[in-house]
Amino acid sequence: MSDKYVLDSCAIIAFLYGEQGKDTVKDLLNGNNEVYMHSVSILEVYYDAIKRIESDKADLFLKWIFNDSPITVLYEITEKTIRDAGYFKSAYKISLGDSFVLATARLYDAKIISSDHHEFDVIEKQENVNFLWIR
Repeated sequence: MSDKYVLDSCAIIAFLYGEQGKDTVKDLLNGNNEVYMHSVSILEVYYDAIKRIESDKADLFLKWIFNDSPITVLYEITEKTIRDAGYFKSAYKISLGDSFVLATARLYDAKIISSDHHEFDVIEKQENVNFLWIR
C-alpha cells in the first residue's frame, strides 16, 4: 500500500531549485507513493519560475510536471473542494493556493508536503490535517 501526499508549492520549488528539503521531496517522488498536486498550486510554481528565470525555462517545468513527473495533477474543482478551500481560507486567512492544498489533502486523505510553517503550523494544531515537513 502506498502513502498519499499533496505537494505544496514551496515543496516542489525546493525540489526544482535545490533548496533545503529537496531530498525529502525527491525520495517521495521516487518512492512507491501517490503524489498529488492541484493545478492551482502548479500555477503558483509556474508564476514563481517566471519571476526567477526566463519564461522559456519556466515552460520546461510545466512540460516536466505534465508529461514526465510521477505527480498526479488535479484539475477538478468540486463542490466539496470549494467548501473545504473556502472554509480554510476564511478561518485562517491563508492564500488561495494554500486553501486548495488543504482541501486536496482532505479530499484524498493525504499528508501535505510543505515547509510553510508560517501558514500551516496553527492549522496543523487545530485541524485534522497531517503534514510532512521538509525543513
